[in-house]
Amino acid sequence: MTNTATHFASIKAAQRTGWETGDYTRVGNTLQIIAELLVEAADVQAGERVLDVACGQGNAAIAAALRFADATGLDYAAPLLARGRVKATASNAPVTFVEGDAEELPFPAESFDAVLSTVGVMFAPDHQRAADELVRVTEVGGRIALASWTPEGMVGAMFRTVGAFAPPPPGVRPATLWGTEEHLNTLFGERVAWTFTKRHYVFRYRSPEHFSEWFRRYYGPITRLSGSLSEEDLARFSTALADVARRYDKAAGETLAAPAEYLEAVGVRLH
Repeated sequence: MTNTATHFASIKAAQRTGWETGDYTRVGNTLQIIAELLVEAADVQAGERVLDVACGQGNAAIAAALRFADATGLDYAAPLLARGRVKATASNAPVTFVEGDAEELPFPAESFDAVLSTVGVMFAPDHQRAADELVRVTEVGGRIALASWTPEGMVGAMFRTVGAFAPPPPGVRPATLWGTEEHLNTLFGERVAWTFTKRHYVFRYRSPEHFSEWFRRYYGPITRLSGSLSEEDLARFSTALADVARRYDKAAGETLAAPAEYLEAVGVRLH
């Protein structure tokens, strides 16, 4: 391996441990509406071959399967795939779940009519390699559809808060760059013609403190970070997460309803 490849491999190993900590499905299940909207925006048709990259518990794959597509979900976190299989079975949605790396997809070129990712592939440390793989496995004329948190939105603010307590490894670009038109145009170049739409997902919790507790308990990377902090730093971190949610809260009462901006990008592979 080159030094760069070794660096990214070590980052992915740490990421995998993070996503396998806690119980991300508790958070991921609340985001199902993002996948439903993305599958509709991608105009997924019955019988099409659809891949959900960095699928977690399979939100987009299941949404595609419920539209009678031939759906596959891929992730490198085995526990999330196991939960996805249970969820798909409960939904009567036939999905094939495959353990694999978004930067090295285990499929031949042009294997899919549509390749999707909901706030998943954006976390691949090597942005260009992940983008190249999305293009490679999509047939010419097929669609690539992505939902990615923006830097300016609530989740972007939350990630900056996390970074204040655990700075990202050197050389890794922010995941939220995938939530910008400029970055996607740079990554994909003239290979994909995009249509961009800014959307908002509303985080609905009992309170900002409930949001903070939920993410510290279940959102794997944050759960892992929380377990590494001193008692004093954990108290500060808990308050900081609640403050992020409070800053974006639009609820009239005591509960939390905080809109978080994401970029929905639907593109056609041109060549």
